[in-house]
Amino acid sequence: MKTSSKARYALYLVVDVAIHGQNGPVPLREVAERQSISMKFLEQIASKLGKADYLQSVRGAQGGYLLARPPEAISAGDIMRAAEGDFISVSCLEEGAEDCPRQGSCCKTAEFWAGLRGTIDEYLDSVSIATLAGL
Repeated sequence: MKTSSKARYALYLVVDVAIHGQNGPVPLREVAERQSISMKFLEQIASKLGKADYLQSVRGAQGGYLLARPPEAISAGDIMRAAEGDFISVSCLEEGAEDCPRQGSCCKTAEFWAGLRGTIDEYLDSVSIATLAGL
C-alpha cells in the first residue's frame, strides 16, 4: 500500500509551517525550498488545506501561511485526508455500496477492509502535528 505524494507533501507542508511559523507567516517559497517540492504542487495543496481550515493564508510582503488551529489540535490523519481523502477506499465501504455489482462476493471481505481502514485512521488520528514537529 502506498501513500500518495499529495498526502505526504501536505503533511510535510503543515509540519514545516508548525516549526517555522511560530514567529510569523511562512512563505510557501521557503517551504518549497526546504522540502524540495514544486511551488505549483504546494500551492494546490495549500489551497485545499486552507479550504479545510487547517492553514491560514496571510497576504502581503510579509505574508505566507500559518496554522489555522493549534498544532496539538490537528492530526496527521486530518491533513492527509484533507489532501487526498480516505486511505482505504473500497466500493463495499463507499456511500451507495448497496448498488455494488459485487454485492454477493466482494462484500464477504468488507469487514476486513473496514477493520483495516479503522486501524489506519486510528493511528493517523493519534499523531498530532505538534508531535511530528517536535513541539
